[in-house]
Amino acid sequence: MAEKKARMTDRQRVEALLMHKKPDRVPIWPFAYMGFAGVYSGTSIADAYNKPRTAYEGQKKTCQDFGWVFTPMLSYAAYGGWEFGGDMKWPEGEFAQAPTVTRHPVEVPEDVLKLKKPDVATAGINPLVTEFSKICQEEWLDNEPFNVLALCYGPFNTAGNIAGPANLCKWVIKKPEIAHRLVRLATDHMKDLIDYWKSILGVKGVLAFSGEAIATGQLISADQFEKFVLPYFIEAHSYILSLGFKNIYCHLCGEQNANLVHWAKIPFGKPGIISIGHEVKLETAGKYFPNDIIMGNLEPAIIQTNTPDEVYEATKKNVLDGKAKCPGGYVFSPGCELPPMAPVENIKAMSKAVEDYGWFD
Repeated sequence: MAEKKARMTDRQRVEALLMHKKPDRVPIWPFAYMGFAGVYSGTSIADAYNKPRTAYEGQKKTCQDFGWVFTPMLSYAAYGGWEFGGDMKWPEGEFAQAPTVTRHPVEVPEDVLKLKKPDVATAGINPLVTEFSKICQEEWLDNEPFNVLALCYGPFNTAGNIAGPANLCKWVIKKPEIAHRLVRLATDHMKDLIDYWKSILGVKGVLAFSGEAIATGQLISADQFEKFVLPYFIEAHSYILSLGFKNIYCHLCGEQNANLVHWAKIPFGKPGIISIGHEVKLETAGKYFPNDIIMGNLEPAIIQTNTPDEVYEATKKNVLDGKAKCPGGYVFSPGCELPPMAPVENIKAMSKAVEDYGWFD
């Protein structure tokens, strides 16, 4: 396909979408590419999480080399376990690709009754994120629509990491008062966290981030989502927006189709940036969130295991669907974490497909 000359920087493309305008081309903004950036830049997945300067420079190089939107991120899906007093380990070896909780701070209902909120400034990974965020604010590049993320995670997801997903899901059924107490603590912590980020980062150039990986249809029902997830997310997001943050970037992980009717009740800003997994069709997301930017949703396994030609064709279809079926705007991204060990040739094929088919007339 003949190459087209860019009229916009990546920052301008995202800024156009935020103003409900059409950019010259679909932006490429991979979700959670920290581990891949570590491997690609010649360090390690572990360094991508516990060496802030190394992580920042690796992400910067990766985004520049592949022509991606650069919104630096130091985060992990297991947030809550270490931060509330448990133990975790950094990834090592051939197969570990993200930090994991090795001991949850809560194991039985009585532990929940004794649990207290931690100091957000010193809890778990937060000192590393603080250092990373201050590095991010040292510069603001043309491919950065936002130069730092204010990480707030999700209440149910955080609660699940504190107790372990199996315990939380069991208590939702057998001890709902314990489940509510735990999600209440996680919500209060989330609000403390956004207060902290605002105090040290401000709001200019800062994008608030939340996400939910445990409250999926594979683990809880839509009725349980309505009771144990929806009210806490409404409260937390409303609080974030009340502090002056204009947009919330939220990852709806996994099977969320039955929950979309509830997600649509949650405020995300005007517009929100809603990242979806491959389980939710772009057309479906566009119908539930017609005024928000949809970000997604190529299946990560395709990027990890398929051939470059297959990755190219899958990306092409995703881009054509996103352009046509997301009225609030569309950003290309994998549907979850970009696989840290994905072959570079597959990553090049993914980016080239967007460059070939992402242009607007």
